Amino acid sequence: MSDPVNYPGRMSHEPENLPAPLPAGELRASDADRERVAAVLHEAAGEGRIGLDELTERLDAVYAARTYAELEPLTRDLPSAGLPVAHETVVQPTDPARFGGEPTSSGGFALLGGFERKGRWVAPGRFTAFAMLGGGDIDLRQARFAERKVVIRAFAILGGVQVRVPEDAEVHVGGVGILGGFDSGAVGDGEPGGPVVVVKGLALLGGVSVERKAPDDVIKQRKLERKEERRRAKLERKQLKAP
Repeated sequence: MSDPVNYPGRMSHEPENLPAPLPAGELRASDADRERVAAVLHEAAGEGRIGLDELTERLDAVYAARTYAELEPLTRDLPSAGLPVAHETVVQPTDPARFGGEPTSSGGFALLGGFERKGRWVAPGRFTAFAMLGGGDIDLRQARFAERKVVIRAFAILGGVQVRVPEDAEVHVGGVGILGGFDSGAVGDGEPGGPVVVVKGLALLGGVSVERKAPDDVIKQRKLERKEERRRAKLERKQLKAP
């Protein structure tokens, strides 16, 4: 269980209303968006507009980009500049394939041991986690949500609770830390239509960590794609240098 990085103490109460839609540039880019930008860069390298070293650098930035605002500068100086561009704010409806259903668990308890909720499970609107001299792992990345907003009440006493949330989730963290704390590094807006995760509770000589992360299979696929792009760039560099 990772240690908390800060001790915010009491933080804001959970939101009463859902937020306004994000500006277009802050919307999350998809894998297809990144592939379109990568194709523009490969074409530019083939035309001699950018060198192979710069191609490699830009491709690394492409596959690390998470929003349209991070992708746009990578092709701004090229004829196909601005790919992809989100021209207007999009409000996505609630996904019926992701929200709704009967919760499969409403809490977890760990005393001198541990518990985990992971994989494809149905998270409730309210989940209570208690860990004393033990640890709990709440993984929401592949979960279905009974409601769009889930409130996790985490109590860590001489122990720890780890919460992993989807990349598109809006995250709020609040709680009381006494010689312990809540990690608020994942706090921030998500994508329109994504889940809202509120984490609060008590950390006494313990910690509650919240991590925004893609599912393990997606992370593995992204690594393979970056490796393949580097291999292709290296091969193109060798071909251009060949007599």
